[in-house]
Amino acid sequence: MTIYPVFLANAACPQRCVYCDQTRLSGVTEIGPPRRMLENLARMLPGRGAGEVAFYGGSFTLLPADFQNALLAGAAEFVGRGRCRGIRISTHPAGLDQGHLDLLSRYPVTTVEVGCQSFDDRVLRAAGRGHTAAQSIAGLERLLAEGWQVVAQLMPGLPGADDAEAEASLRTVVAAGIRQVRIYPVVVLEGTPLADMYRRGTYRPWSVDETVDCCARLWRQCLRSGVRVIRMGLPPLDDEPVAGPWHPAFGQLVRSRLWYHALATAGCGKAAVTLAVHPDDLSDAVGYRRQNIQRLEGEGLQVRLEPDPGLERLCVRAGDNVQKIHEVEGLS
Repeated sequence: MTIYPVFLANAACPQRCVYCDQTRLSGVTEIGPPRRMLENLARMLPGRGAGEVAFYGGSFTLLPADFQNALLAGAAEFVGRGRCRGIRISTHPAGLDQGHLDLLSRYPVTTVEVGCQSFDDRVLRAAGRGHTAAQSIAGLERLLAEGWQVVAQLMPGLPGADDAEAEASLRTVVAAGIRQVRIYPVVVLEGTPLADMYRRGTYRPWSVDETVDCCARLWRQCLRSGVRVIRMGLPPLDDEPVAGPWHPAFGQLVRSRLWYHALATAGCGKAAVTLAVHPDDLSDAVGYRRQNIQRLEGEGLQVRLEPDPGLERLCVRAGDNVQKIHEVEGLS
C-alpha cells in the first residue's frame, strides 16, 4: 500500500527524547499551517488511489484539537473523493486517552502507529520518553478495542537496554494483540543528547553485527507469532550518524542472518549441498554482497541455491525436506 507522508517534525512531543532529531530524519524544519500541508497533499495524491495519508514525525493526538481537526477534516475530504482510502497517524503513548481517541473516531482514520520504543520503565526513563510501559499497554488496548489497525514502534539499543529487553518488549507487544511493528535500532545522531552521552562515554552504541543478531531473533519471533514487520532500520540519512548500527541495507542484513542459519542447518554434515528457495527470497538467502555464501564456504560448506517458484516463501528445501526458516533454532 502506498503511503503519502506529511512530516510534523516533533510537533506536540511532550519532551525531547535523548536519541531524537526528527528534523534530521525527515528534512522538515517547520510544519507550517494545516492549509499549506493539505495543499502539498493535494499535489501529492493521485486522482484516485487506495493509499493512506500519513501524519508522521510528531505526537499527532497531542496537537491542539483545532489543529488536529483541520488536518483530519482536510484528509477526510481526500478520502471522500476517492484519492486515498484512509488516514494513518503516529503518536506518543501519552496521547491515547479516550478523549484523544474520540476525536480520531470522527474521521476515516484507519491506522495508528504508537512510539512505544520499550516496555521497560527503567529504559524509558533513561531515554527521556515521558511515559510508562503501562501507559503504552493501556493505549494499545484502547486502540484495538476501537477497531483500528495498530502498529507498535520498538527501538532496540536504548540506554540501559540489552537483547533481553528487546525480546521482552516484543513479547509484550505480541501478548497485547498487536500484529504490526516497526523496529528502529538506536543510532546516535548529531545534535542529540545521546551524542553528548556517547562522547562522554556514558552510552555505548550497539555494533552493526550485534544489532543484526538481535533483530534477526526479533524477526524470527515475529514470524512465529504472525506479526508483520513493516520496517527494520532507519531510512536513508542525509548525514552519516555519529555512531551506531546504521547500514543502508540493514533490513536485508537482518533477513540474511536468519537465512544463514537456515542454510547452515540444511547443509549440516555435508561438504556440498544444493538447496531450493523461492525466487523472491534468493537475494536474502545469498546475503548482502554474497556474505552468506562466502561465510558458508569459509566454514567448509559449498552451497548452490536454486530458485523454485513453487516453494513457499521463507522456506528452504534440501531434497524432499522443506523447513521454514523461522523454525531453525540456530540463533541464541
